[in-house]
Amino acid sequence: MFPKRAIHEFITVLPEDSAASDGFIAGLLAVLMQEGAACVWVSTARRLFPASLSLFNVEPERIIFMDVQTEKDVLWNTEEALKCEGLAAVVAELGNLSLIESRRLQLAVEESGVTGFILRKDASKAPSTVATARWRISPLPSDTLDGLPGLGFPMWQVELLKVRNGNPGSWVLEWAGDGFEQVNKVASRSVWTEKQNRQIGKGVLFLYGLVSCWQTGS
Repeated sequence: MFPKRAIHEFITVLPEDSAASDGFIAGLLAVLMQEGAACVWVSTARRLFPASLSLFNVEPERIIFMDVQTEKDVLWNTEEALKCEGLAAVVAELGNLSLIESRRLQLAVEESGVTGFILRKDASKAPSTVATARWRISPLPSDTLDGLPGLGFPMWQVELLKVRNGNPGSWVLEWAGDGFEQVNKVASRSVWTEKQNRQIGKGVLFLYGLVSCWQTGS
């Protein structure tokens, strides 16, 4: 079962990692928001285009975007939003998150039951948080149908770097039009970054079966 009442941290140093993580989170929001609850998205420099969420079965008008001035404002708004039991989830874009700050956020989600997603951009400091899970989602070159020229379905490298009471892992997932399928081949980040004139595919990462790879309380 996917851990709720928990903080999920995403490593989003590169722009393409950030875009891929946005798709991953959008897929999870499609599930978390099924019963009608709203979501709060907090940032100082949001790049997400709200209308694109409709491609992920998420209604953009149910996302409350808070565009603030400083990282301190992001943290304050995030903590207060995580205390609101009526929300399905809170997404925060941050440069970095300290151990003490992450503890405050974790305490908030344990009380309210709201799921928290942290997009962490600063890789210069080693992560030292109490996040339940740490992820890295990266885009991969797509495969075209029958080897024909052009672009195929978007493909991602999904890395579970850390998870409480579970085992890390890595998977290659492909967006197959109506859902995600696991691809049985080895892929690496270097395959993408070595290509020039690359384009970032957009998609949603539904992890219905994938997130069941560990056991945790909900």
